[in-house]
Amino acid sequence: MRSVTANDHAFEAAVARIRTVTARPEFTLEEGPAPSRLAPFALAMTADSSGDEDLASGRFVLLHDPDGVDEWEGDFRAVVFVRASLESDLIDDPLLHEVGWSWLLESLESSGCHQLQLGGTITRNSGRSFGTMSDRPTDGYLEVRASWTPASDGTAVSEVMDRHLQAWLRLLDHAAGLQPLPDDVAHVLQARLRAQR
Repeated sequence: MRSVTANDHAFEAAVARIRTVTARPEFTLEEGPAPSRLAPFALAMTADSSGDEDLASGRFVLLHDPDGVDEWEGDFRAVVFVRASLESDLIDDPLLHEVGWSWLLESLESSGCHQLQLGGTITRNSGRSFGTMSDRPTDGYLEVRASWTPASDGTAVSEVMDRHLQAWLRLLDHAAGLQPLPDDVAHVLQARLRAQR
């Protein structure tokens, strides 16, 4: 990632908005290594289950090219990945792919996101054991890969980038089987952790 110049205040503003977002206590949210060849500027965030149970994990990458990219129809691009274990009754559900995609659409809408050029893939993987291992339950996981161009509703795109990160976190909630928290409701554990600081 090249150093930020006077022409890159939009990226600085977007990163500042993203860094204001906190994940619910079930997840640990951290900055990770960002890809260096996809755009002049990039930021990556990772989320992993914070408890003993492996609920879901994922990655959010924000790309920025001040010159804009024709395929993006803009100068920012959000790229997300989510992986979650599947409950045995969902592994063979014929509508699982559609349900996974609906989670993404719902997450974007409920976060107040506007976007262009939205596309992605929902993948299901599963395994069954046989022979001496036939008593093991069927296991599987779901992967959601998607990308979109954050768009504006009249506000500078960089000033609403926190919404796009929140949409990815809501997608993690869905994939993990957690009830999404309304915007105006703080998780009890989050309030306790803030009080201890």
